[in-house]
Amino acid sequence: MSHKMGMLQPINRRQFTRSFITAVVATGVAPPLLRGQNLNNKLNIAIIGAGGRGGSNLESVASENIVALCDVNGKNLAAAAAKYPSARKYSDFRKVFEQAGKFDAVVVSTCEHTHAFATMLALQHGKHVYCEKPLSYNIWEARRIREAAAKAKVATQMGIQIHATENYRQVVELVQSGIIGPVHEAHVWVSRAWGWQSEADAKRHNDIVWSFERPAESQPVPEGLNWDLWLGPAPARPFNTIYFPGPKWYRWWDFGNGTMSDLGSHWNDLPFWALKLQSPLTVEASGPPPHPEIAPASMSATYEYGARGELPPVKLTWHQGENKPEIWKAGGIPKWDSGCLFMGSKGMLLADYGRHVLLPEKDFAGFQRPAPSLPRSPGHHEEWLLACKTGKPTSANFEYSGWLTEANHLGNVAYRVGKKLQWNPQTLKAVNAPEADPFIRRAYREGWNL
Repeated sequence: MSHKMGMLQPINRRQFTRSFITAVVATGVAPPLLRGQNLNNKLNIAIIGAGGRGGSNLESVASENIVALCDVNGKNLAAAAAKYPSARKYSDFRKVFEQAGKFDAVVVSTCEHTHAFATMLALQHGKHVYCEKPLSYNIWEARRIREAAAKAKVATQMGIQIHATENYRQVVELVQSGIIGPVHEAHVWVSRAWGWQSEADAKRHNDIVWSFERPAESQPVPEGLNWDLWLGPAPARPFNTIYFPGPKWYRWWDFGNGTMSDLGSHWNDLPFWALKLQSPLTVEASGPPPHPEIAPASMSATYEYGARGELPPVKLTWHQGENKPEIWKAGGIPKWDSGCLFMGSKGMLLADYGRHVLLPEKDFAGFQRPAPSLPRSPGHHEEWLLACKTGKPTSANFEYSGWLTEANHLGNVAYRVGKKLQWNPQTLKAVNAPEADPFIRRAYREGWNL
């Protein structure tokens, strides 16, 4: 009997609101933002980053009042302004906050290396904020943002859209119900192979062959692009089409962290949530010798987590590009292109974005799913909008996603250092590898401070 799961219908906005208000009545406590708040009121939202993912996020919050648009690329700004002609227009997100009294919330969809800067300004001005994944460029920035969000007490959400799906919630419920027993080992793998790789691997993955050196020559800056603002806090360099437009930039260490911080935000989210992970004890990575400029196409990182309450220690391994778990290569599980595998004492659970199956299937014939224990999401962006209006926490808020982002970045730090790191989350130090410090926190270009 197959246990690939059918999708349950997500609750709608009216059901979500009704259940939330019922909970408030039951507890007798109403969040401050709910008192006197009409849920039909529209938020005034500032959009920082209006092209690419920003354009998609803009459409997802279009039910509200879009009052400000910001993008360093004039073409993106003009396209968004054509749809929202009454919105104020900016190229520098720092200037958006000079009129902070005119908006309630901010959506940040810039490139990875400026996420924390725009997000921090929103938090410091007491604005609700949605930030695309990953939450920051490095570990130190993620910690600063998480701590600032705790003080700001506003509605926050990181852009890990799959977190809101029925499938992910069912997987978390199954793991936490104990159906496969205590989990001591988990694996995540993604087949995307963007970054530093051989010419043969590039052709196999239908990718371009990358130059491994930073280009020294200057190319004409595209009309309408403010290259200096695009660089922001990153080290200066001449414009080159090898960085722009996206997603080219995310392969370069100075601007992004490759596939680990990008897809890791989505895929590592599932074991992080289901296994109640936070800070690892150790992290060790493997792959080709690290290149000083470009993130790898293929690599692996293994995290060791200690016991969490009644949960036992667990080892989580990330596999990227050509790398796959041994049980996958041996045919011990279905060879899904990308997936997450939980290995428990009573069985295994294999999942991807939209399906999951208990293994071996014959051992779970007649299995009865446990009753839902997690609240259902009305939709990833809708969840944040409702949180802005009601004060109800989102499930991918910065308290949760800050720790997830730190862990993902730490896998890249271990890879770049080439050593098994003993991690101290209080000091943000790899205690046995001081050479990791520049990858944990970097110096910014003059004029930029967080």
